[in-house]
Amino acid sequence: MALSGAVIDTMQRESRGRERVSSSRRSWYSPAAPRDVAIVVPVGGPARAWPRAARSLARLEPPPGEIVVVIDGRHDAVAAVAVEIGATVLVLDERSGPARARNRGARVAIGDILLFVDADVEVTSDLAARVVGILTAHPDIAAVFGSYDDAPADGGLVSQYRNLLHHFVHQTGRQEASTFWAGCGAVRREAFCEVGGFDEGRAVPSIEDIELGSRLLRAGHTIRLEKSLQVKHLKAWRFTDMVATDLWRRAVPWTELMLRDGRLVNDLNVSVRERASVLVAFVAVLALAGSPRWPRLLGAGGAALLLMVALNAGFFEFLGRRRGAVFAAAAIPLHVTYLLVCGFGFGVGVIRHLVGRRR
Repeated sequence: MALSGAVIDTMQRESRGRERVSSSRRSWYSPAAPRDVAIVVPVGGPARAWPRAARSLARLEPPPGEIVVVIDGRHDAVAAVAVEIGATVLVLDERSGPARARNRGARVAIGDILLFVDADVEVTSDLAARVVGILTAHPDIAAVFGSYDDAPADGGLVSQYRNLLHHFVHQTGRQEASTFWAGCGAVRREAFCEVGGFDEGRAVPSIEDIELGSRLLRAGHTIRLEKSLQVKHLKAWRFTDMVATDLWRRAVPWTELMLRDGRLVNDLNVSVRERASVLVAFVAVLALAGSPRWPRLLGAGGAALLLMVALNAGFFEFLGRRRGAVFAAAAIPLHVTYLLVCGFGFGVGVIRHLVGRRR
């Protein structure tokens, strides 16, 4: 019965949330306090990491004004944990993806700052207070996001590589960002509602946060990458998951988004250096693959591989400092795979974009 009451409560408050949205636009943002922060967490499926993530949310100090957990498809165990930490619970009977779940959470939440957190991250106890501090100190900023930390929970090679790659890319990105990340990212409600929230046309986790960032920028808002905002990723990555995610949920839709907007972003995973690395990786693999038939290609392939490592020297040096030289060397084939997937995904994205325009 406790869960049912929480769900009914969220539905009753939804109209109040819409009333707050209809307030007149301002050209500046007023100072905020932790009570103005509403944390929105979409949870899909059993979510094995959710109990640990939920406990970290319960330890926030000072606490946020509210934690809204949106369960994308009924799952009683997830709901029970959410109720235990005092969260407001909203259950969506049909799975429809994190974009819709986040939008529904934002609609029922009461707070001027919407802090989106994934269900598989562990947050630091001062997260809400630090988000408020950043947005208060910078009233011109509409949104702020952080990154994974450099100590991912899972110890497997693929998990360590994938999470450390994310950490490095965000830690070396531009502070004035050209995108947004909903794994740990906050948006002022006014700006979020002005651009229409997340695009609900994406039914699976994809680039819905990147696309939101694109619309915020087009509307004239500023997004900040705050490198000190870090959360621990609890997900265990498998090689096949990495390839499928980077291809169909990152490279292909991100390419289509950039072509739709008519601009190639020079930041994070799509910087000029990243594009050069993709080209060199293809040269290396093709040359090495052809070397048994044409032995002279062996040298060219080896040279291209060394050039790829040189282009990403900062990343491999970072891996060496964090996990040792053996780990850094073992990550080279994974990084080549990642670059090949990005390049292939770019090609698929271009084709899909052109086909879509012709239709």
